[in-house]
Amino acid sequence: MAVLILSKVKGQTQEGYDRVRQAVEASIKKSPGFILHYAYPAEDCWIIAEVWHSKKEADDWFGMNVVPNLPAGIHPKRTYQDIQSIILPEALNVL
Repeated sequence: MAVLILSKVKGQTQEGYDRVRQAVEASIKKSPGFILHYAYPAEDCWIIAEVWHSKKEADDWFGMNVVPNLPAGIHPKRTYQDIQSIILPEALNVL
């Protein structure tokens, strides 16, 4: 079952997010289990949302790729939600 991972990243800046994204974008696109990533600034943090085929695939990739690239003092708070269904345009159907 697919999983939605929401990361609330207090103290993150546009520049910090962009730096991490640039460092990991190529690897996430090729990572087994990856489906979708989006991010946006909120009042006092950044929200990053990802959809993966499994929590294990997401956690493995995060530990190997994101953690080493996080700015000092930045510690994302991650929550997980199983997803019952995902509907994508036919051209984007990755499930």
